[in-house]
This record gives sequence, C-alpha cells and structure tokens, in this order.
Amino acid sequence: MSRWTLILHNDLTVQKAINWLRKAPRGMRIEFKMPKRTTPQNDRMWAMLTDIATVMRKRGTDYTTDEWKVIFMHACGREMRLLPALDGHGFIPYGQSSSDLSKQEMTDLIEFMSAWGAENSVVFNDERSAA
Repeated sequence: MSRWTLILHNDLTVQKAINWLRKAPRGMRIEFKMPKRTTPQNDRMWAMLTDIATVMRKRGTDYTTDEWKVIFMHACGREMRLLPALDGHGFIPYGQSSSDLSKQEMTDLIEFMSAWGAENSVVFNDERSAA
C-alpha cells in the first residue's frame, strides 16, 4: 500500500478503513481530514476573486486572481512563503493549496473575502443578479 484514500460515506467504507488499519505496517502514517471543499465552493471562490481583481484593477491594484487567492489565504492564517526562482530572477509563492481546504475552511475563506469585499466596495456578481 503506497497511498490510498477512503471517504467514510457508510459502514462499508468504515469497515474497510478498520481492516486497512489492522493490516498496516508499523511506521505507516495515517492522516484524518474533514470533508474536502465542494466544487460549488471552489467555483464561488474563483468568481469572487475575479470580481475582486476586476474592481481593484480599476483602482490601481493590478493583481491576478491567483495572486489575490494567495493574499486571502495568508490573511486567513494559511502559511505562505516566497521561494526564490531557480534562475535567481523573482520569487514563487508557496503555501497550502485551496484544493486541500475542508468545507469549513473554504466557508471561512469565502466569508472573509465577502467581508473584505464589503469593506472595499466590491459588489460580487451574484449580488448584482440577486438584486
């Protein structure tokens, strides 16, 4: 067994996990994670990042959606570092990927982005369509 993932949907997968644990060799690492963020949450985050980038670009802050994502992930307590490029020209952001966030962590990130947007007069596309 190199690397396998089970999602505990029912008693059958719970039993499978128990069987794997019984057979696991000493020294094996086991990681427990809350349910992963959903596709709709991910879509929502990228839509919000697009709205933020568009509004802020007009105000003179020209960051890509990826750059805004790193900024918001850092603001929510995710460790972000800049690593030097191999060629010595520039830096590369490094940190936790949003694809590894749990549902709750993604909810917290989206709520933070929403609050920041409200404080900075960003109207999100879904808010315009709901009005």
